[in-house]
Amino acid sequence: MNKIIYAFFLMPMFIGTTLAQQGNLSLKSQAVLIFDAQQEHTIYDKKADNVMPIASITKLMTAMVVLDAQLPLIEKITIQPADIDSLRNTHSRLLVGSSLPREEMLRLTLMASENRAAAALGRTYPGGMKAFVEAMNSKAFELGMGNSYFVDSTGLSGANVSTARDLTKMVLAAYSYETIREFSTTVAHAVALPYRKLIKFNNSNSLVRSGTWEIAVSKTGFLNEAGRCLVMYTQITGKPIIIVLLDSFGKSARIGDANRIKKWLETTYHRTITSG
Repeated sequence: MNKIIYAFFLMPMFIGTTLAQQGNLSLKSQAVLIFDAQQEHTIYDKKADNVMPIASITKLMTAMVVLDAQLPLIEKITIQPADIDSLRNTHSRLLVGSSLPREEMLRLTLMASENRAAAALGRTYPGGMKAFVEAMNSKAFELGMGNSYFVDSTGLSGANVSTARDLTKMVLAAYSYETIREFSTTVAHAVALPYRKLIKFNNSNSLVRSGTWEIAVSKTGFLNEAGRCLVMYTQITGKPIIIVLLDSFGKSARIGDANRIKKWLETTYHRTITSG
């Protein structure tokens, strides 16, 4: 009986990988998982269980923890010196003293990967950043993300780690939050601050801005040790598909991989399944 069950769970993954090989799906990302969210099976995977740094993909977990806490989204949050990135010295246009509603901080965290906004969200959680990180790891455990570990709300530390398979679970969970769906796919957004009339932020995922994709959840990430990362919940040929790309080398590699996957699904995989 155990052998039958084991074979059942392996079969979708095996079929997907074989079809990908037949369709010449060549990807530059070091770890990949393509998941059919409708049929609930893996279409293709590559090093999907390798534990790797995930950079700002972390911010999807940050958003879920904030929303789970049901903190008032209209409450103003002020950027403090503690929110400045002293680890990587990344730039931010949110100066110390800037105040925005929690809702705006969350939107900028998701769409523009704003590090000070993400830091402020963790800092203002009941119990502070320590309690926030504990909640992140509790949420990961709840979702069955057994190979994931979080240490901050921004993803700036290389110690925020996961696997492509675990991140598929996280993206699937994130899709159930309407706010995450809206904020992570906002193309552009402007906020008003006292020192500037308007500051415009663009989505960090150029595919959201391209108009050729139907994307419901999106998050990018980059650190030197993590490479360029991308996760999406998208519609391809009418099917809900989760794409996880980790450690893509080169500025455009993750976008190139995503487009190659889309083309392969449209022209090879779904055509093969239909004809079969």
